[in-house]
Amino acid sequence: MENVLAVSAALGSVVGLILALTGAGGAILAVPLLLFVLHLNVAEAAPVALLAVGLSAAVGAILGLRAGIVHYRAAMLMAIAGTLFSPVGLWLAHRLPNGPLTLLFAAVLAFVAWRMFWQATGSTPEHPTGAGLLRPCQLDNRTGRFVWTASCTRALALSGVGAGFLSGLLGVGGGFVIVPALKKATNASVQAIVATSLAVITLVSASGVISTAIAGRMNWQIGVPFAGGAVAAMLGGRLVASRLSGHRLQQGFAVVAGLIAIGMVARVAMAA
Repeated sequence: MENVLAVSAALGSVVGLILALTGAGGAILAVPLLLFVLHLNVAEAAPVALLAVGLSAAVGAILGLRAGIVHYRAAMLMAIAGTLFSPVGLWLAHRLPNGPLTLLFAAVLAFVAWRMFWQATGSTPEHPTGAGLLRPCQLDNRTGRFVWTASCTRALALSGVGAGFLSGLLGVGGGFVIVPALKKATNASVQAIVATSLAVITLVSASGVISTAIAGRMNWQIGVPFAGGAVAAMLGGRLVASRLSGHRLQQGFAVVAGLIAIGMVARVAMAA
């Protein structure tokens, strides 16, 4: 038992350090680590990862709230939509065979790796910010808040649905869905988008963890040390993150994530 606790805390520390050095996308490695090292299946690993992701995101969200850069009304709308669909993902995760679920996770991981690699090289085209582009959610220059319209509400709610469903299904925070959606739908700053995304991830992850706990499917013996290690390492990693090359770290993470995705596919193929 002590060995499992120590290994769980160590794995969480790896995830937390990756989070600190590369950003929220690093949390997606939590499930593969639990699969390969502790031999959990995806349905078992997802809630544990979600607990660590939620607590880690909460740290960033609190810092964003203190800085006044979180668009909390938008975050609440997306979180409500995500909370409604997170149980749907959880329900499906416990009914899909582990093989197809692992392949789906590998596909998502490969997509995140590809996107992060090309973003780090600066090769992905950014959405133009010129006046000719009218996004659904526009900031009011006087208040700094979004002007709420039907198209704005729809765009934010749909991104919340996608993030919530994936968080329940695969145990991922959904930042790779929320951040691009906010960039496309709003004219908010990158810092505000990231902080708002972390707030959404915190709330949606909490709903997933609570649903899993109520259903009696949360492995607390692994989840608590894993989450504790992740938060502690993330806080420690933030102290050195600014001294390192962010682009190189993101590229390195993307390569490792891509290799892990290939390993997950190979594992399913060998088990077939």
